[in-house]
Amino acid sequence: MGQNRSPHNHRIPVEDFSPTGVDALDLYQKREKIYTRKVTGFYQRIRLYTGWPLLLGYFLLPWLNWYGHQAVLFDLPARQFHVLGITLWPQDFPLLAGLLILAALALFTATAWIGRVWCGYTCPQTVWTAIYMWAEQLCEGSRTQRIKRDRASWTIDKWLRKVAKHLLWLGFALLTGLTFVGYFSPMRELSVNLLLFQLNAWELLWVAMFTVATYINAGWLREQVCMYMCPYARLQSVMFDTDTLTVAYDTQRGEPRGSRKKSSKQAEHQLGDCVDCEICVQVCPTGIDIRNGLQYECINCALCIDACDSVMDQMHYPRGLIRYASENSLAGQPSKRFPRPRLMIYAGILLCVALLLAYSLLTRVPLGLDVIRDRNQFYTQSNDGFIENHYTLKILNMGQVLQHYHVTVAGLEGITLVGNYHIAIEPGGVTELPIRLQALPEALNQPVNTIFFTVHADNDKDLQAHSESRFIGPGI
Repeated sequence: MGQNRSPHNHRIPVEDFSPTGVDALDLYQKREKIYTRKVTGFYQRIRLYTGWPLLLGYFLLPWLNWYGHQAVLFDLPARQFHVLGITLWPQDFPLLAGLLILAALALFTATAWIGRVWCGYTCPQTVWTAIYMWAEQLCEGSRTQRIKRDRASWTIDKWLRKVAKHLLWLGFALLTGLTFVGYFSPMRELSVNLLLFQLNAWELLWVAMFTVATYINAGWLREQVCMYMCPYARLQSVMFDTDTLTVAYDTQRGEPRGSRKKSSKQAEHQLGDCVDCEICVQVCPTGIDIRNGLQYECINCALCIDACDSVMDQMHYPRGLIRYASENSLAGQPSKRFPRPRLMIYAGILLCVALLLAYSLLTRVPLGLDVIRDRNQFYTQSNDGFIENHYTLKILNMGQVLQHYHVTVAGLEGITLVGNYHIAIEPGGVTELPIRLQALPEALNQPVNTIFFTVHADNDKDLQAHSESRFIGPGI
């Protein structure tokens, strides 16, 4: 109780545990431009085979017609979504949600199996950036030439090359923005209006926005989108396990690294296979050194694999110093491909969702029915004693051809439709049909009776839609 509790006698000892020899990271440091080196090889051919079909599909789909409609058109004002012969409506949003879930599960499964294969081969940011890099190489030359030109003073030649590059960038960005808007507004009309300078304000705004976004993302931001803006880079580690295939450097084989002559023998220098040429760094679009281990910036584009294999060929060393490998295989441990719990769970869920979505599409009835009961009055009684209820049927033809329908009602003995209710509806059309029902008072067992409306297509007995409603009588 009588102890002296002066703060001078109870200081907490503090020690400096910060690592020495490590440069502090400046979060506000200026970005250093990455000059990528051109490389060819096996994996770059695969990237061509995966990237170009997706790119051509993106630009060509809005120009194709299917059953009288644009092949893919999201017509928001009409609330119709035409996708390769299928017209989807707001009522079909569960199918869209299922498609998005299927895409997410496919991404999880692929990531657990072979890492960020989506980023390296098919991601739009990767594909568009590769095209912009190609335009840069076309106008400004090789990596060495670009570095020298950027460090040199401005000349007419430098100005012309820079202007040509940016014109190519802007032209491709405009084509990209116009095509994107063409998925929401008829592409043929949109392109004609652009040439005639007759775009409306909204179309002009969205074309300009996506043109600028493409120009900035693929031309200027590039690797910064993958490193700082894309959330997938942070989520990938959750889906990885020790058997996931990723682009990796074989440390045991490559170290200690060091330069040497082609004719020299490794035993003379006691060096590993890595000749420390840094070509793997020069070809990397995110500017990382794969030899430092797994990094979230790596997009698994395999450029470093092709570059390293070319060097190994020149040195007459075996290929695969940098390769697709798992953590277990690099450590000399057995690496399982199948079955793996995480991969099998992802694949199982993916298969179930795919089958459910396929079943929903195959059993989807392209006919919508909504029944609205007249709420202004519960019922009326005709001069001949019948109890009458009034309804409005909203019938939606979600198919691609003209259909003739007729209406029937069931659920209550003796209930009849007044009149002959046959109707023709154009594809994509919605018709409101007033309906009057009659029933004898003695047939009504209770004040509120459940009835069922059915709309049938005349030429297809399987094409029908049902809706439940209520028939109200005396006593309510």
